[in-house]
Amino acid sequence: MVGKIVSCIALEAVLVSIILRMPIVFSDDTVPIPPDSAEINNWFDGIVQSLTARKATLDPALVTAESEPKVIKLKSDGSGDFKTINDAIKTIPDGNAKRVILSLAPGNYTEKVKIGMNQPFITIYGEDPDNMPVLVFGGTAKEYNTVECATLIVESDYFNAVNLKIVNSAPRPDGKVEGAQAAALRISGDKASFYNVEFHGYQDTLCDDKGKHLFKDCYIEGTVDFIFGSGKSIYLNSEIHVIPGDPVAMISAQARVSDSEDTGYSILHSKITGSGGVAYLGRSWKPAAKVVYAFTEMSDVVNPVGWSLVAPGHEKTVFFGEYNNKGPGANMDKRKYNKKLTDADAKPFISLAFIEGSKWILPPTKV
Repeated sequence: MVGKIVSCIALEAVLVSIILRMPIVFSDDTVPIPPDSAEINNWFDGIVQSLTARKATLDPALVTAESEPKVIKLKSDGSGDFKTINDAIKTIPDGNAKRVILSLAPGNYTEKVKIGMNQPFITIYGEDPDNMPVLVFGGTAKEYNTVECATLIVESDYFNAVNLKIVNSAPRPDGKVEGAQAAALRISGDKASFYNVEFHGYQDTLCDDKGKHLFKDCYIEGTVDFIFGSGKSIYLNSEIHVIPGDPVAMISAQARVSDSEDTGYSILHSKITGSGGVAYLGRSWKPAAKVVYAFTEMSDVVNPVGWSLVAPGHEKTVFFGEYNNKGPGANMDKRKYNKKLTDADAKPFISLAFIEGSKWILPPTKV
């Protein structure tokens, strides 16, 4: 009898192990992200299923666009279908209704690229994830102004980038030269996704300007306000790296003006790297800035105070939340201006429903 009981227990253990390894089958974007980081991809793949499986829930215009994608091949030496990325973009008409994939071979593409608001459904795709193409330019706010200085500017909807490095090569601001801010990306279109994309710069690296966005498996580095703007975005399983050398660093500068604005950043299962206790998780660029960190590993680069205000009175209007984070930088004993979120508080921020993912997020592009 004892032998049978032991056998049953062993069998149950095997079955549980098998079940845990089985893919999750659901497409409901309200399903919360699992606390265990090992389950992220299983959770994500269960919700973000193929186009064929989700036609009924996706935006109709997106379904139409994805049905007949066009691929344009580009090489850094100019020997592709077009000499430059900008040349290829010029051929995409306003009101474009089909997915256009700019497939980039490895190499450096030294260009300042702008995709206009009337050119939706564009993808920039790096052909080799182990040797990603590099889009690089050195524009600064002094020359172009802050929102126009980015190496890549995207104003259209349904943009997508995969396996790409975006670099602003302008010198590091020294606190003396005016207009030294230098963005790598400005994303101002709605429903944009970034998979395995790196953003390199110092001050104002990533202008998450407006619209709903997903950043998954990305790398973002900087010194001051290096994730900033009025977007409503999820940063998932990404590394946020504070470049050493400044006495004070600011990771985020979210720009929500009031509670009536439906914007904010949700940073999930990510890593904040660096050292020295100099970095604030965010500051209130605008009065009602909204930023939440959940299930995120924080190194000792994070200042124990955690958050900063730009102006007196913002402490009454900001929403700075933390939920089940870990690491030395996650200690909240000395925090100011933040809220330790309950399960109920965190719920709206820890699912893809935060950015209405069931309507538009698709798996990473493959060519």
